[in-house]
Amino acid sequence: MTQYLVSIDLGTTNSVLAFAAPGGDVQLFEVEQLTAPGEIGGAVLLPSSRYHPGAGEFADGELQLPWPEPAVADAPPGAVIGRLARKLGGQVPGRLVASAKSWLSHAGVDRMAPILPWGAAQDVARVSPVAASASYLAHLRAAWDARFPGAPLEQQQVVLTIPASFDEGARALTLEAARMARLPALRLLEEPQAALYDWLYRHRASLAQELAEARLVLVADVGGGTTDFTLVKVEMAGGGPQLTRIGVGNHLILGGDNMDLALAHLVEQRLCADSGSSAGTAAPQRLSAGRLAQLTERCRAAKEALLAADAPEQVSVTLLGSGSKLIGASRSVALRREDAERIVLDGFFPRNEAQQPAQARRGGIVEFGLPYAGDPAVTRHLAGFLRQHAAAAREALGLPDDGKLPVPDTLLLNGGVFRAARLAERLSSTLAAWRGQPVRVLRNEDPDVAVARGGVAYALGRQGLAPTIAGGSPRSYWLLLDNARAAGVTRRAVCLLPRGSASGSEVRLDARSFALRLGRPVRFHIATTLADAVPPQAGAVADLAPDELAALPAIATVLRDSRDAGARKEITVQLAASLTEVGTLEVHCEGNGQRWQLEFQLREHGADDAGAEGADGADGLDGAAAAALPAGLSEALEKVERIFGSRALQVDAREVRQLRGQLEHLLGSRERWATPVLRRLFDALLERAKGRRRSAEHERAWMNLAGYCLRPGYGHPLDEWRIEQLWAIFEAGVQYHRDNQVCAEWWTLWRRVCGGLPPAAQLRLLDDFAFNLQADAAERGRRPATLVNGSEEDMLRLGASLERIPSAYKAEIGNWMVGELPKAKNLASQTRYLWALGRVGARRPFHGSAHDAAPRETVEQWLQAVMQLDWRKVEPAGFAAAHLARMTGDRSRDINHALRAEVVQRLLAAGAPPGWPAMVREVLQLDQASEQRMLGEALPPGLKLLS
Repeated sequence: MTQYLVSIDLGTTNSVLAFAAPGGDVQLFEVEQLTAPGEIGGAVLLPSSRYHPGAGEFADGELQLPWPEPAVADAPPGAVIGRLARKLGGQVPGRLVASAKSWLSHAGVDRMAPILPWGAAQDVARVSPVAASASYLAHLRAAWDARFPGAPLEQQQVVLTIPASFDEGARALTLEAARMARLPALRLLEEPQAALYDWLYRHRASLAQELAEARLVLVADVGGGTTDFTLVKVEMAGGGPQLTRIGVGNHLILGGDNMDLALAHLVEQRLCADSGSSAGTAAPQRLSAGRLAQLTERCRAAKEALLAADAPEQVSVTLLGSGSKLIGASRSVALRREDAERIVLDGFFPRNEAQQPAQARRGGIVEFGLPYAGDPAVTRHLAGFLRQHAAAAREALGLPDDGKLPVPDTLLLNGGVFRAARLAERLSSTLAAWRGQPVRVLRNEDPDVAVARGGVAYALGRQGLAPTIAGGSPRSYWLLLDNARAAGVTRRAVCLLPRGSASGSEVRLDARSFALRLGRPVRFHIATTLADAVPPQAGAVADLAPDELAALPAIATVLRDSRDAGARKEITVQLAASLTEVGTLEVHCEGNGQRWQLEFQLREHGADDAGAEGADGADGLDGAAAAALPAGLSEALEKVERIFGSRALQVDAREVRQLRGQLEHLLGSRERWATPVLRRLFDALLERAKGRRRSAEHERAWMNLAGYCLRPGYGHPLDEWRIEQLWAIFEAGVQYHRDNQVCAEWWTLWRRVCGGLPPAAQLRLLDDFAFNLQADAAERGRRPATLVNGSEEDMLRLGASLERIPSAYKAEIGNWMVGELPKAKNLASQTRYLWALGRVGARRPFHGSAHDAAPRETVEQWLQAVMQLDWRKVEPAGFAAAHLARMTGDRSRDINHALRAEVVQRLLAAGAPPGWPAMVREVLQLDQASEQRMLGEALPPGLKLLS
């Protein structure tokens, strides 16, 4: 069977497939796709867009492709993909999935959960970023298989390109998308390298002449969703150039999407101004998130036209109406060339004569739920990148260390953004000004397809048929050893894999031994550095500054003895790491004649994803990682053993009730117990969980301490495992169910650890919440024996903590609370309902994903109800309103501007603390007092919420 070399550029904006037959040249594949309902056309570019049609929007057969629709797990069937999807997205708001690739690197959400289109209405089908990416790959596979039925794509040598700055998590998710598209065997290649491979291949006959004067090439790849920088050193050897990649940049969600969005904001202002003037004194309304996405699609084409070499003076941008008023209600404004130059050219590519780095601020564009780069200036990010790699750049250029910024002598521009000639000229002239002499620009004939073609050139190079680029691993990988995670604190780490390590070769840390516990969960924290002045040696221990590190998803697992799966013992191990041929990091643990592979956790809901920061390290590896624990801890654990241990000791009820006081006597006030101490106590309680059933006093004490020691359920190594073990006791309920205090402690336990519970567990808690509050007399007579009674106060506090339940359920809970609020007979009762309502409708959840926030329109209705109260007399009303109206920067969650302004005025008039109106006016972190009040109690020392 003929085996083709195939390369796929899975782009943020467009996807492209290139290929070469054995002995043939590189070709571009024309992808058949829908161009209009019932019409099929071929094009090199497949827009990376999905449109989710409404019921009855198209007649039968209008969306039929030349092949059966590929089935992709978790992707709703019937979606439109490609050119027609993008066209429909510009006409109908809220149904287009775009920029899925940008979401793959956004660790703040569950990237395998159905969250796109972001901010869409409840009746619109949703898809995960991974499944959306898989659907584009599946479309390419189906189109290929239809053209080459005798050579299925999954049986070819496939290269898939990714941003150089993708971390291990995003790389693994990209591979998962390929697996879901039935492309299980492929190789990853970084996009800037692919662009340079394309240029090298096209000039392979004259490379020595073309690169005779080059010493350092900068590849600047600014695509639809990301900005990537790569440095490649050029040396002459054996009569030809030898190329070695020496530096890659940090991940930046900054690209053409941001520029389109900036222009859309300008057009929106003009549309609002026009509608405001035509409506008299009525305040103009901002566009919804869906309508803004629709407008952004329109601004994309306008930007390209206005920044072209032969740009017109202005173009008209039209925002179509909706529903039956699609044409009649459309509005247009003029976008001028000077607008595009001012916003895109000067805003994103300022000349930056002072060579300033990017500013660490939250002043960038924030929309559609994505954490766009705070500083939109590409040239400031570039200056920071060159300074980060200054030592390697000076060595390549042969420059002395004189403190000046070393600037590459050669530039290759890639990415659809540089189709705009003005942007390409601006970046090259900026570099020339920094350098003090011209920079040679390598001509990239078609930035849209260079990466796909370069992937094929890379595959040809592996066969010895084309030029190659050396370099190995672009970053060094480190195992973090200490527990410090506070801002500005250096981290002690041991090098697992030095920068420059070749793919496929394993590096063993033979000189480093670690003690590891078998049969118990272990967790390893790994980070990367990009710009070591001198690549470290494997096994080297170093103190690394926090701004040098980029954390990877944790590795968490339970390692078991293959000869005795139930063994719980400590063994001595060594670590081994390698950069696989696929392009991902692989870590193994060896000891006792056995070998275990350690895999990254990509769908966890703990500290790394939810935004909690705490004291952690390589939990499970003893020695340097052990935290200093108080001297009284051993005696405290003995107290726990005495009360709950397996031996039947004669312990009276009074001693059980005094356990908390005894622990505080040994360890100090429990408010000051550090997180490692709390978790050690919880582990001791968990091991003795059966002892809680000895008496009502035992059960009360055990649940009170267990919940307190595991709060908030995440933020420390192995908390996910602890939650799993704790949840196993839920269905059994309590032993002493007639004891009201036992029941109250039961619900306090689950409220305290709720942040670590997965959605399924929170939905299970919701069932009991609803029963306890809403069941009638007949239903209560049939209550399950294990269902624990809960008071109104317990249930309100529990229900408000369920942040991972779907937003529709939150709307139901909040509507019920608003209905009950007028019935509250006193301030204490009002306070309970207002606190719970503010938590349920919070615009910025503490541990939940932003896509599960209560619907904006519903929260606006709740605010109207809260407005009816006298905030001077009912102070909790202002607190609840501040959280319901809190600013996030995400249009799909933020309440309308007029209502937010009214909330600010009411807060100021009521004399509210300054932090309350401030969080409504701008995007801010909560102060400690507001955080503690919103959570219901303080977080453990050492934990900090970053939501």
